[in-house]
Amino acid sequence: MNVDELKSLKVDKVVDARGTACPGPLLDAKRAMGSIPMAGVMEVISSDIGTTQDIPLWASKVGHQYLGMVTEPGLWRLYIKRGK
Repeated sequence: MNVDELKSLKVDKVVDARGTACPGPLLDAKRAMGSIPMAGVMEVISSDIGTTQDIPLWASKVGHQYLGMVTEPGLWRLYIKRGK
C-alpha cells in the first residue's frame, strides 16, 4: 500500500507506544491485537526505529498482514491487519 492509502485506512485500534524502547511497542501491539476484530486494522505509533523491523517480522510470523508504514519526523506509524 502507498502512503496515501495507509493514511486513509479505517483503523480499529491505535497503539501509541511513543517514548517506549524495544520491546515495548511490540509487546503493546501483541496485547492489543486480541481486542481487534478479525480482518481489523491496528495502527502502532512508535518513536523507536527498532519497531520498523520488529512489527513486520512478528506480523508475518503469527499470521497477520503487515500493510506498511508511514514515516513522520521522529516517529513511525505501522499498520497491521489481523489475520487470526
